[in-house]
Amino acid sequence: MSVAVPHTAMLLAAGLGTRMRPLTDDRPKPMIKVAGRTLIDRLLDVLVAAGVRRAVVNVHWKAEVLTRHLERRDDIEIIVSDETGELLETGGGLAKARQKLGNEPVFVINTDAFWHPATPAPLLNLASAFDPDTMDECLLLAPPQASLGYHGAGDFLMDGVPGSLAGRLTRRGAAPSAPWAFAGARILKPSLYDDEPVEPFSANRIWDRVLARGRLFGLPLEAFWLHVGDPRALADAEARLMSAAGE
Repeated sequence: MSVAVPHTAMLLAAGLGTRMRPLTDDRPKPMIKVAGRTLIDRLLDVLVAAGVRRAVVNVHWKAEVLTRHLERRDDIEIIVSDETGELLETGGGLAKARQKLGNEPVFVINTDAFWHPATPAPLLNLASAFDPDTMDECLLLAPPQASLGYHGAGDFLMDGVPGSLAGRLTRRGAAPSAPWAFAGARILKPSLYDDEPVEPFSANRIWDRVLARGRLFGLPLEAFWLHVGDPRALADAEARLMSAAGE
């Protein structure tokens, strides 16, 4: 059975990278290399392998460095969403880029994490699991124990849905922990942002509404998740990749 892979993805690349200083003094965080390859190129590589044709990339800190780098790619169309005037966070960035995303489902990817092995399978699984009749968003989720660089207590509980690869989500709430953490990749309907103001706000504003409608779903990541949030996590990620390469 063929999978309807989104033609478009948005990469959230406009953060300040404060926790990565001094590595981000002269470059945005997505330009940091892990085992010789930049974070953003690692993600673009798997998007291309999945069949995605266009990538909208928002920019803010050291925007010119990232823009020049992206101009070198000729295997995917790159569209820059300029946030140099104001950092809009994870929700506001999507609101500003809304007209660039089209009306079909899109992938949205954070640029401070990736998975290993670096195959398109997690994206293809997301596309296969997404049912627009019952879902507004579907998040890729990782168990905290099968990850590197993540130190939280988990984000979501997930209920299995008969006949579906994905499960309906609820927040951890007051529970001390939850079995699933958001792994930085998702598929969603751009229309969720049709009426949102272009102002700084978190995607959690949208998630709260989608959760209330029972239309936020999750899909387990069938790979090892690496969250590169600080220099220690970067060193650990490089060590793991080098070890895997030597096996």
